Amino acid sequence: MENKKTCLYEKHVALGALMQPFAGYIMPIQYSGIIDEHQAVRQACGVFDVSHMGEVTVRGKDAERYVNHIFTNDVTGAPDGKIFYGMMCYPDGGTVDDMLVYKMGEQDYFIVINAANIDKDVEWMQQQLEGFDVEFENVSEHYGQLAVQGPLAEQVVPEVLGLECADLTFYTGRRIEKDCEVLVVSRTGYTGEDGFEIYGSAEYIGRAWDALLASGRCKPCGLGCRDTLRFEVGLPLYGDELSADISPVMAGLSMFCKLDKEFIGRDALLKQKTEGVARRVVGIELADRAVPRHGYAVMCGDEKVGEVTTGYHIISADKSVCMALVDSKYAKLGTQLQIQIRKKTFPGVVVKKRFYEKHYKK
Repeated sequence: MENKKTCLYEKHVALGALMQPFAGYIMPIQYSGIIDEHQAVRQACGVFDVSHMGEVTVRGKDAERYVNHIFTNDVTGAPDGKIFYGMMCYPDGGTVDDMLVYKMGEQDYFIVINAANIDKDVEWMQQQLEGFDVEFENVSEHYGQLAVQGPLAEQVVPEVLGLECADLTFYTGRRIEKDCEVLVVSRTGYTGEDGFEIYGSAEYIGRAWDALLASGRCKPCGLGCRDTLRFEVGLPLYGDELSADISPVMAGLSMFCKLDKEFIGRDALLKQKTEGVARRVVGIELADRAVPRHGYAVMCGDEKVGEVTTGYHIISADKSVCMALVDSKYAKLGTQLQIQIRKKTFPGVVVKKRFYEKHYKK
């Protein structure tokens, strides 16, 4: 199957971006280099094309009840503009996907899902519609998306794009009329830095991308540094730290699962929370500069006790670290483990999964 292209594909090629397949799309991995782009986001401002992400809308009399049924977090009585992070789960507690739910208005929800899971998620969500009076629509083809991230984003977005969003607090958003169309703008992101995500038509996203780069105040960034940025602050990636086989409890994301309400998978997650799980996602810091990669074995002596989910020699701190799914009895902070990298093993210790402190605008 041929990879899709986002609305900014030609612009990425013209900039000389390294393009590679990702989640069914051909996407920019880097422009000036992962380290340079990573530091731009940590220190100033970078812009990502994330138009591959999926969007659905849920509207109608039972919209709140339906969203609560499929979603681990609780949107009950939320004010307009509030955004929630959480998961959809299978009945056994495995993760369908993690996602953002925007409450845009009474009986009006805008949901953002992962690009690789759009078809699967939409099918799953449609299967759960029976008994709910809602209008459900997959609007992914109607939206492009930019993520403008970094400590200067609060200045850059209003001044360059003319969007009134500096007053938004973390995890809030609104619809904004601009250039004869309605955008969705939120103070969210996937980097651990302050920033905004902007959803609009392909035409608007193209103009906004051009304006941001022409300003000289915003560096184009690829998915390479998007991964290093999210990893440093312990944010999960579906397919690595979450999957049909890795529940939110196993991933350490129970805080986003409101077990005092009903939702699909709630009973299984409550049982996991109460009785414990066989495996957990942990952080591991290596004593060596060797770089652990996805799938590498985690060892305790001669016994394999887990696998690396994501690993890097992180850019914002001079150390090699990874997240790994390990047997729960080895998940305690301070546990000594080893990572098998090719034919050698390297000592490591279990640490917190956040390797760099987040800098969100509260």
